[in-house]
Amino acid sequence: MLQVNVHKLARMALFGFILTFIAARAFVFLIMAHRVPNFYFFLEGTHVHHLNYGIFLLAVVGGYGVFRRPCGRPAELTALAYGIAMALTFDEFGMWLHLGGSYWQRASVDAVIVVAAVLALCAYMRSIERFESRHRWASVVLLLALAGFCWVIYAAGLRLGDMVGPRLHELEASSSP
Repeated sequence: MLQVNVHKLARMALFGFILTFIAARAFVFLIMAHRVPNFYFFLEGTHVHHLNYGIFLLAVVGGYGVFRRPCGRPAELTALAYGIAMALTFDEFGMWLHLGGSYWQRASVDAVIVVAAVLALCAYMRSIERFESRHRWASVVLLLALAGFCWVIYAAGLRLGDMVGPRLHELEASSSP
């Protein structure tokens, strides 16, 4: 059986996650701005949000991973599909919390940042088996820097939300059926 590089799989998941999040946000914005045709799926008048696609894809990827235990290229494709599914699901995280709420909720972006950070840590951190005592201080410094970075992103997001939020909500309201 082929040995799978966990860090490479995490990088594949991170790549799929970031690319899908960006694509999902861009498509929603373009649809709401009437720049592209409405690709939304409606089932008997109900808009099926893309978080549902993500949930179903997570179920398929999880089942495949558990029952088939892929190695090599299939494992890489599974990791990529996992990242795609996570992005589709967490892009609408705010809607989990506030059913019927706006797509442009801050909670969704915050959740995406947290998931991306966890995937990035898994992709680029040293393996636990090779973790040595001299790395503890570096880890503390890294965690403090990460916390500072998250605070900066949060503060910048609040400011950006104040600037563009009203326009996005207006755009969303004007595109509702």
